[in-house]
Amino acid sequence: MRTRTQRPGHDYVRGGVRVAGEMTAWVCTPWALWSYSIPLAIGAVLLLIGLPAVFSTPGDRPGADAPVAVPGIVTILLVVLHLVAATASAWALWGTWIAATVTVLCLIVPFTELPRWRALLSGRGV
Repeated sequence: MRTRTQRPGHDYVRGGVRVAGEMTAWVCTPWALWSYSIPLAIGAVLLLIGLPAVFSTPGDRPGADAPVAVPGIVTILLVVLHLVAATASAWALWGTWIAATVTVLCLIVPFTELPRWRALLSGRGV
């Protein structure tokens, strides 16, 4: 019988909440920037999707590691960047109720991510 040891913060609920915040940033940020500058909107997409695809903490991703290994704090800062971008762009795009909902989601993510972030900061291999 095989038992699978789950890494801290890598369950479906925590990951789902984080991905919801990240996807909001991926969609809303370029949408909010498009009317100001198309190159800036494209650059935002490349940064928000490209940075986590290239840089990650070894052992953090369930599938495989990214090409460039970075310390845990960098992975945490990338998540925070997504949350800030999602919140700011939601307020720039939408009415109060939707923007407030996105803000609440982005405020919940750090609490759901605490076990993962502790493991990333401890360096004990996530």
